[in-house]
Amino acid sequence: MKTVLGTFPSRDQAEKAVGELRGKGFDRDISVVARDEGERQKNQFTTMGTDNVADGTATGGVIGGLAGLAVGAGALAIPGIGPLIAAGPIAGLLSGAATGGIAGGLIDWGIPQERGKFYEEKVKQGNILVSVRTSANRINDAADTLRRNGARDVEVH
Repeated sequence: MKTVLGTFPSRDQAEKAVGELRGKGFDRDISVVARDEGERQKNQFTTMGTDNVADGTATGGVIGGLAGLAVGAGALAIPGIGPLIAAGPIAGLLSGAATGGIAGGLIDWGIPQERGKFYEEKVKQGNILVSVRTSANRINDAADTLRRNGARDVEVH
């Protein structure tokens, strides 16, 4: 498996990209990480509980609906970064590596620490990180989808 990563400066762009990726069958392979920008969102997030957010049945509008487009959404606080919303497979990695931050979680996917720190800094600055874990034959499709929807810093690892 390979990981395609990209950052989005706006929720609208990220939502559009994630929606398009879902339409292409990447559903359970999509991860989203963004700063939790307010108590209102945090409260909406906690109402999701264990609902399956992959099929859109979860309640609330966390980060403009991004969490509703991925699987396994969770809220966490990472020292030095603050409160985050993480959805998809990355949520488990981050909760297990909270002290290592986003970079620590990405290492488990083969992302070099220096690139993980780069993406961590982008999230700290308010960007939304979207990643897709996929087979080698689907890498270009995932990367092109991210770029076409405004992703910056798109990389494959």
